[in-house]
Amino acid sequence: MSQTVKLVVSGIDDTVPGVRSLTLSALEGGPLPPFVPGSHLVIDCGGRQNAYSLTSDGVDPFEYRVSVLKVEGGAGGSAWVHECLSVGDTISALLPRRAFAPVARARKHLLIAGGIGVTPIVSHLRAARTWRREVQVLYVHRADRPAHVDDVRELAGDAATIVTNRADFRQRIGLLLADQPLGTHLYMCGPAGLIDTVLETAAALGWPASRLHSERFGADVLDPGEPFDVVLSRTGMRLRVPSGASLLETLEGHGIAVPNLCRQGVCGECRIPVAGGVPLHRDLYLTDEEKRAGDALMCCVSRSISPALEVSL
Repeated sequence: MSQTVKLVVSGIDDTVPGVRSLTLSALEGGPLPPFVPGSHLVIDCGGRQNAYSLTSDGVDPFEYRVSVLKVEGGAGGSAWVHECLSVGDTISALLPRRAFAPVARARKHLLIAGGIGVTPIVSHLRAARTWRREVQVLYVHRADRPAHVDDVRELAGDAATIVTNRADFRQRIGLLLADQPLGTHLYMCGPAGLIDTVLETAAALGWPASRLHSERFGADVLDPGEPFDVVLSRTGMRLRVPSGASLLETLEGHGIAVPNLCRQGVCGECRIPVAGGVPLHRDLYLTDEEKRAGDALMCCVSRSISPALEVSL
């Protein structure tokens, strides 16, 4: 099966200020490949690939839906989505990529979203309704940007709590995390500050790391990271990866080509083998087991815990 799919923009919704929601259908009509909740669609945004969370139902879909926040001055594809696309346009995308899937065996699914981070949470909620899973949702958003609020309310009902200020959100976090049955899994998507707050609170309350699942907004929200050295095992070349620059950018800057697409740690194209050192994984592609093995990393976003990293290039 081809890893790419041609799609036509069959609907555009600009109801929420600053958020454009796209409905994408198969170019020739008919069903599209299914996907698991929390998957991304990597779209070719006018020559740059960007990954967006799918909000539609992944079971026998006839359409894919994504919502894109317009980022002023951003380097991603948001401006292209907001300013260049019209109904009837054709786009190219990679097939949906699994990145933030629910754990089927979980006793309960606790979902926390901030801002446009609600998009994969909506996908989780659709699956929970289909499979009759127990869910609870806490969603904080700007009062003037209520993305998918109606979806959250319709899908979660009384199990949804929606707030519009950070102080209210912070007050609720501790109480919410302290009052969950054993076997609950927590899923978070949103800005780095929100996720860090939730993770710190969960750790203080004794939540095991295996029940905590988070998804940040991609490479743009990652901290610059500490500088480190990378050694290329085939030639012995040693390069310095400075803070604020990715390993991929450093390699490219020295004429070393690495296949890549999304540059956000989602698509898996820039995976390279690790021969020595301890990688700091910041991608959304490798499984937990693959990350623990430490023998590969996505060089577009991941860095090094050790002072130097040896890669098989």
